[in-house]
Amino acid sequence: MLRKHPQTQRGATLIEVLITLVLLSVGLLGMAGLQALSMQSNHSAYYRSQATFLAYDIGERMRTNRSVALAGGYDVDFPASSSSNTETGDIASQDKGKWLNNLADTLPGGTGKVARAGSLITIQIRWDDSRGDIRSSADLEEKVDVTFKYETEI
Repeated sequence: MLRKHPQTQRGATLIEVLITLVLLSVGLLGMAGLQALSMQSNHSAYYRSQATFLAYDIGERMRTNRSVALAGGYDVDFPASSSSNTETGDIASQDKGKWLNNLADTLPGGTGKVARAGSLITIQIRWDDSRGDIRSSADLEEKVDVTFKYETEI
């Protein structure tokens, strides 16, 4: 006697294919979102690296011209961000002008402050990090100022 075996399902149904496509699409959208977030973080890290480099730059300029730096020739207090600061006069005025111009050219809204207490020098660099800051879409209109602080002795 011949036994009949029930027919087994072959292939996939259309609903299974559609569910797979939806799941794959959600996964790919999630990966695209992570990539965008990664790019924002990388941009913010780039600004921090530039601020570090520029803080070291003015610190070394002050060490080179130590007597004038100790007398307050390099003191400055967060002027408006501008890349048209004068680079004339004595060495300290030239250094400050070049430094402030580099801040404005390198960092968005970049400006700086140099303060001293004896031979301890505090260098602060401020810039607008709205583009690199990770936050909710409701807060995107707010300006985000970041300040990098570097202390050294000359």
